[in-house]
Amino acid sequence: MAFVSALALALPSPLLTAGEAAAAGHAPGDVRSVTFAAEAGPAEGRLALPRPTGPYAVGRDTLHLVDRSRTDPWQPQSGPRELMVSMYYPARHGTGDGTASYMTRPEAKALLKGQKLDGKIPVETVTSVRTNARTDARPARGRHPLIVLSPGFTLQRTTLSVLAEELAGRGHVVAVVDHAYESYGTSFPGGGFTECAACDAVEDAPDEDESRAVLAKVAEGRSADLSFVLDRLTGRHGQRPAWPHTRMIDPHRIGAAGHSIGGNAAARLMADDPRVRAGVNLDGSFFAPVPESGLGGRPFMLMGTAAGHSPGGVDPTWERDFARLDGWKRWLTVTGAGHFTFNDLPVLAGQLGITDPNAPLPGDRSGEITRAYVGAFFDRHLHGLPQPLLRGPSPANPEVDFQRP
Repeated sequence: MAFVSALALALPSPLLTAGEAAAAGHAPGDVRSVTFAAEAGPAEGRLALPRPTGPYAVGRDTLHLVDRSRTDPWQPQSGPRELMVSMYYPARHGTGDGTASYMTRPEAKALLKGQKLDGKIPVETVTSVRTNARTDARPARGRHPLIVLSPGFTLQRTTLSVLAEELAGRGHVVAVVDHAYESYGTSFPGGGFTECAACDAVEDAPDEDESRAVLAKVAEGRSADLSFVLDRLTGRHGQRPAWPHTRMIDPHRIGAAGHSIGGNAAARLMADDPRVRAGVNLDGSFFAPVPESGLGGRPFMLMGTAAGHSPGGVDPTWERDFARLDGWKRWLTVTGAGHFTFNDLPVLAGQLGITDPNAPLPGDRSGEITRAYVGAFFDRHLHGLPQPLLRGPSPANPEVDFQRP
């Protein structure tokens, strides 16, 4: 049985009872374009994602990618590594066939069960969440930066929808990746569904060192996943690009970000893949460390909870790895934040009147702060736009502190 301290750094706690999570069949590389039908939801009181603040409408496509160069690390008997990817992109206003669905019913059931909310929140409440992205929307003109996003351990890619829509509305193409067998449950075309085999590997580790080694394997494997996604989206190695709107992507302006272990994966990707110019870690412990040699002078931002990720706090990997960052860098902490602050869950929970007394930051502020600072970071480093918000504390965001260890 793994030690609790390592698990606390990676495994989300149930939303209702959470304390602070401390740190929290085709040719090689083939693709299928997939559409999941939206579930019917209640006409009144329907949960909704906040509107993006940028000038663009948002389109969304779904891709099923198969990497035949790799066997799945958690379920080798299943064959090659398969990924589900949501593609968000800047779109023209007034176009598109309809609002994109939030989450499939099997995924919603798995999420609620994993968060110990089954029986408390109806599945339809989750599947009917109103998004802002539209299917088959006409892409905006021009070429745009690409950002890959990786969710927290056990969590589906859907939980980064608020951030993905915001970044797309600001003019970025965003690829949000579901890493098979690393979430409570992910739906695949044809009725396929994967559960969290990686969770079992962590929980079955005999000691804390082995548990951390498994989590490092998660981050390193996700780096390989994300590099593969970049290859398929940009047509690297002479492959036909996986996405019909690939011409939108400027392959010289690529960023990466993630929540929890996904944030560690973003840093690992930058260490492994020089195409990635900038990255963000949202409250993730560095189980796979930043190399001692740094990230080649490329910018990186850490953003986490004040309780778990202030200097001298419970996660020493941030001080170790922040010192190794050798380019533009920031370390931000958010007072009142919990480990989930940086994804969709508190935003939606707040609309249901659900709060965590150990993470009192309101859900709407959670979404506003995450969107503002991550958006500013990528606007600065991929669009080249000045961002005063990143220079220091702001009266508009008193919860956010700039750490200078």
